[in-house]
Amino acid sequence: MHQWIVGIFTFFSFLCFGLQSSHAQTSKNTYPNKSIRLIIPFAPAGVTDTSGRYIADQLSKKLGQSVIVENRTGASGNIGTGLVAQADPDGYTLVLGFDGTLVINPNVFAKIPFDSVKDFAPVGKIGDAVLILVANNNFPGKTLTDVIQISKKDPNGLSYGTSGTGGTPHIAGELFKQKTGANLIHIPYKGGGQALIDVLGGSIPLVYTAVAGAAQYVNTNRLTPIAVSSKTRAPSLPNVPTFIESGVPNFEVSSWVGLLAPAGTPKPIIQKLNTALNEILSSKEGRDRLEEMGIVATPETPEQFEEQIKVDLAKYRSVVKAANIKVE
Repeated sequence: MHQWIVGIFTFFSFLCFGLQSSHAQTSKNTYPNKSIRLIIPFAPAGVTDTSGRYIADQLSKKLGQSVIVENRTGASGNIGTGLVAQADPDGYTLVLGFDGTLVINPNVFAKIPFDSVKDFAPVGKIGDAVLILVANNNFPGKTLTDVIQISKKDPNGLSYGTSGTGGTPHIAGELFKQKTGANLIHIPYKGGGQALIDVLGGSIPLVYTAVAGAAQYVNTNRLTPIAVSSKTRAPSLPNVPTFIESGVPNFEVSSWVGLLAPAGTPKPIIQKLNTALNEILSSKEGRDRLEEMGIVATPETPEQFEEQIKVDLAKYRSVVKAANIKVE
């Protein structure tokens, strides 16, 4: 009798385990089976928002489920990003990652609600938003060498505007100073748009900003392009040299955007999302649409994106420390 009972128990245990395994396999294979939420930790209308909304729309078509965008602003992106760090790792909550939030904020804020490496599972990078140094047309310099020489001759330094303290253009400007000895004075604005207005009006001689915002003024000869700080020339401004071409070796600073999930999200889900994302980025439509936003599409693996996050965290840590940049 005892053996019969044990046999029955074993049979039902095996049956239940088999059903659970089958359910788990079915759930994995049918992901997603409901809407996905994409948190964008910035206000609508900026390049992070527009690129994120485009990717969300395309992912909805690829995955067969709605990808719903939710803007959760505050603390330079820390609030919305922190919410995703604490979300269930089931693939149904994603965050639009931005270099300013993930690799600069940890170095300039005394405290943030997430660990950029430990709290997230990278899905993939969307692309690089190229940065450019532009000048008022009355500025006597036309090249990066001119900027360096003019700045060193002025005991008060040469002013350059950016979208704000601790942003990627500010960090790029500080790195430029450290590499070349240029005597530059940072002028922070509450957004790149206002900085561009002031350089157009002649209130400041230079602005370090995203190509997306400056290209229209460069193409209509209202601003003088000095150089872009990407590794290669910007597709939208092919005649503008890079910082590297202009004599600053290994100088590469671009903003980037990408997708991340909470740490612990199953690898098959990450891989499915990465495959769909890279199909979008590899298509002509995807490349062209992102280029219109000033972003160069960069289809990559989750591991490549994770490595860039780690490398940039270390790179900007040294720049921030040397420049003593702090954000309250």
